[in-house]
Amino acid sequence: MATPSIQPFQVDLRGVVDLLSRHIYSSPQVYLRELLQNGRDAIRARRELDPSAPEGAIDIVPADDGELLFRDNGVGLTADEAAELLSTVGRSSKRDDVLQERREGYLGQFGIGLLSCFMVSDTITVRSRSAKNAPAIEWIGDATGEFRIRELGPDETAALAVGTEIALRPRPDDRSLLAGEMTRRLADRFGRYLPVVVRVRQADGSWERITREPEFLGVTGDEPSEELLAYGTELLGSRPLDAIPLTVPGTQTEGVAFVLPFAPPPGARQANTVYLGRMLVGEHVPDLLPDWAVFVRAVVDTQGLTPTASRESFTEGPALEHTRDQLGAAVRSWILRQATNRPWVFERFLAVHHLALKGVALHDDEFARAILPWLTVETSIGSLTIGDLARQYERVRFTETVDEFRQVAAVASADQPVVNGGYVHEAAMMRRLPHLIGLETSRVTVGEVLDDLSPVPLDDRARAQGLERRATDALADTGCEVTTRGYAPAELPALSVVDPDVQRRIDRETAQKAAEGGLWGDVIGDVGELIEARRSTDRQAARAVQLCLNWRNPLVQRLADLRDDLVFDRTLRLLYVQALLASQRPLTAADRTILTSSLADMVSLSVGIDDTEEGTR
Repeated sequence: MATPSIQPFQVDLRGVVDLLSRHIYSSPQVYLRELLQNGRDAIRARRELDPSAPEGAIDIVPADDGELLFRDNGVGLTADEAAELLSTVGRSSKRDDVLQERREGYLGQFGIGLLSCFMVSDTITVRSRSAKNAPAIEWIGDATGEFRIRELGPDETAALAVGTEIALRPRPDDRSLLAGEMTRRLADRFGRYLPVVVRVRQADGSWERITREPEFLGVTGDEPSEELLAYGTELLGSRPLDAIPLTVPGTQTEGVAFVLPFAPPPGARQANTVYLGRMLVGEHVPDLLPDWAVFVRAVVDTQGLTPTASRESFTEGPALEHTRDQLGAAVRSWILRQATNRPWVFERFLAVHHLALKGVALHDDEFARAILPWLTVETSIGSLTIGDLARQYERVRFTETVDEFRQVAAVASADQPVVNGGYVHEAAMMRRLPHLIGLETSRVTVGEVLDDLSPVPLDDRARAQGLERRATDALADTGCEVTTRGYAPAELPALSVVDPDVQRRIDRETAQKAAEGGLWGDVIGDVGELIEARRSTDRQAARAVQLCLNWRNPLVQRLADLRDDLVFDRTLRLLYVQALLASQRPLTAADRTILTSSLADMVSLSVGIDDTEEGTR
């Protein structure tokens, strides 16, 4: 049996470049980021080799006159190192030897950074002089997959400063990415906080320094500086409510979280700005903070997190999980400190982000117990904090929907207020109150509230039943059933009550009419027919809207004895529409017709005009 031959894989460089541009890097703009990080690593390696080396510096000459030049005064390369680092895809062990240190603290870790330059140029020329007293080299790589390298003679070596110069001649379609203004913008975006001097040559030949000290590092205390708040304003577009110092020693992560001055939209995701060794990773990095921390935007620098291949986010693992937990703890601690030490800040924060805080309280018991007393809820007796509810009542009821709350709020007893649980997080939070603070809670339905209302006195029962029958007949075309109860306030003549299932049916019918003639209209109709078929055997479930007349109201008492059928009919229909409006339920087209015709009839009756007289004019 023949021994199989062993052959290396053949790498198609054009295919690799296409892979980088389409599937790894988000944009060809990252070519300058890769150059900056390689330059920064080279400078650090030279300082490790020679502590007396000059201050690290990077100069960038835009391609306004033909080609872009990128120079650093780092450790430089020998011929062997250039062949190993610049011409081998995917190998990084030799790079560790060249940099004389493990990869910790260095930005480039994947051996593919220089290849990103092929996204904007077909040719890369590297001229480098090593700090190890070796001849200088020239390396030229082509996007076709070929490269050539040569050692320079003594004179050419002496003419070069220690460090590396990279030349890129832009392709016609990518010339703007290497031109003056764009080059300056990219250098500022990616490298403004690098711990080396980065300069870009201007059109007049002068040099603009890009790098500066990060405003978000070294932040301490509860009173942010005006400089920091100005930076936050530039970042957010509005002045932040506050700035929270962030520090995670375990992963060498430090920065600040700006508290948003506006409530994030529903479904909003985190958009944190993150630097790795003060090199920009991304301005919209998700998953750095816990999911609930949508009310802050963090800006941090880290040394201990591991970037992905694109270096635009971080790989999941224990380090990132630890960092996320610690940053979340810092945000929670800030909230509690404000509630205790800076109530004026806390009140502003609570007014903007109460919804997000309720979301946090659903998943963090310790945080919930601390924050719940300040959170407000809508009740049938007005807006109250949960702390007030716990102090004043032993038991609190809540509705599941806003519609149910609107129906019961007007008649709920002040001794047993009802909380509106229809808003986001409200019902779920109410269910957790017994566990969190010992306040007993229970869901209440519309039917239960009606059952709690006072029945009509026995002496008036016959009159009330007669009123119910006549009123139900008067509203027969609406599908409304009329009942009578006694409740406060007496000034309220009628209460509209809709079972949630019936309300959903009404909503389906409204949606079907709006989509009539289209695919969705047919689908909604089919769903409605199926649901109604299942409900047809349940008489109680099949009831439509109920109109509960208040037996304590003087108008209702007069209606019970009214014998003028026309006036009775029009009055009941007006009470029906009034009750709908009082419950803040939108009127259907049929309801608006009832309102308009009943008002017209009542006006005619009040001035002594009947249908016969109107028809003779």
